[in-house]
Amino acid sequence: MSHIVINESRCKACYLCIKECPKNLIKVSEKTNSLGANVVEFCDPEHKCIGCAMCATRCPDLAITEVYRG
Repeated sequence: MSHIVINESRCKACYLCIKECPKNLIKVSEKTNSLGANVVEFCDPEHKCIGCAMCATRCPDLAITEVYRG
């Protein structure tokens, strides 16, 4: 099972990671960070993440720093 970890304090809500995820597992959260931005969240209840790390590669703020593959 793969999953990602999002550093909410670094997320500036560009949402580029949402567009990159081939399984559409990243969405806009209702939570905001200290910048007032609605951060993204990883939502994978069915464990569809393939661990491709495209989201982390695309993030200009390095907010997605860990991808676990299992």
